[in-house]
Amino acid sequence: MTAGRLFSTQRQERLLAELRGQGAVRVRDLARELGVSELTIRRDIAALAERGLVAKVHGGATLPLQAGAAHRPRRATTRFTIGMVVPSLDFYWPPIVAGARAAAAALGVNVQLRGSSYDPDEDRRQIGRLVDDGQVQGLLLAPSVDGERSDELLDWIGQLPVPVILVERQPRRWTPTALEWVRSDHALGMEIAVHHLRRQGHRRIGLVLSRGSPTSAHLLQGWHTAAADLGMSDTLVVRESVALDRPGHREIIAGILADCRRGGITALIVHSDPDALSVAQYCAEHGVVIPDDLAVVSYDDEVAQLADPALTAVRPPKSHVGRLAVELMVSRLLDGNRRPAQRVLVAPELVVRASSLGRTRNVRF
Repeated sequence: MTAGRLFSTQRQERLLAELRGQGAVRVRDLARELGVSELTIRRDIAALAERGLVAKVHGGATLPLQAGAAHRPRRATTRFTIGMVVPSLDFYWPPIVAGARAAAAALGVNVQLRGSSYDPDEDRRQIGRLVDDGQVQGLLLAPSVDGERSDELLDWIGQLPVPVILVERQPRRWTPTALEWVRSDHALGMEIAVHHLRRQGHRRIGLVLSRGSPTSAHLLQGWHTAAADLGMSDTLVVRESVALDRPGHREIIAGILADCRRGGITALIVHSDPDALSVAQYCAEHGVVIPDDLAVVSYDDEVAQLADPALTAVRPPKSHVGRLAVELMVSRLLDGNRRPAQRVLVAPELVVRASSLGRTRNVRF
């Protein structure tokens, strides 16, 4: 009985530590990391919520309002409503949304969330619905910024009657409207990964990018910067998605590994986690030992820890990006045009796991 209570206390302390560091937690992530059921984590969140230490949200928990706020007189301040349109409500984006909601709760702001897709027409439809309703004073948007129609969409966004902050997006050209944005510094994240592998003794490092991802251009920029800094040349760059649900993914992975073997590549950086897990699974099935034969680093850290061995991964600061976006919007709404436009980059972190530790032996697979 005592041991059970102690274990529960340890889990809840871990949950609170994650909240203090990230601003939000997801039930499924904590359940995987702690090796317990999602129901157990939900019970821990409920117990902490009863004590006023966390705020329950769909799928997880966020930091609560400041202690004692419920007992202070309500101040006569403006309560803003902010619209938020993201391209997905599952992979990558839930921590950003959770971070935004945590900041909104602390600042007395409502967030109206809409899910879109990686399609300019759907982006415009969802944004138009929020604006036409007349209930939002600002917008947090993650539109499609690549492709032939992206410039047209950004021009339209720049003419909206409410202020806009782009989230995890940056216009690829100058715009007449000073669009503000906050995003992860993916180029820096890639540099961190390359330097980590170089410190492990790797001299020829390969890169796999997800085709069509808006992150890929930033990752390639960081790749070239790191390669120039470290004096690496003619290393492998493979611009192919190898996700398990893509037809022909096994042939793609086989080709990548063949290129690694021919080019003396001893380490591979893969964007994103599903593709990295595909590579790791194929390696396991074909006798390629990670990291002895090939070191692997993933980019995103959504499910990288589920591989065997667990994958080292670059973790973008998703929750902090969401929090900063809300804080910037509230600042804009309070200060108006008196505040200069802000464009914020937030540094990712490297989570080192078994897949990149130790020196890889001579290429032989």
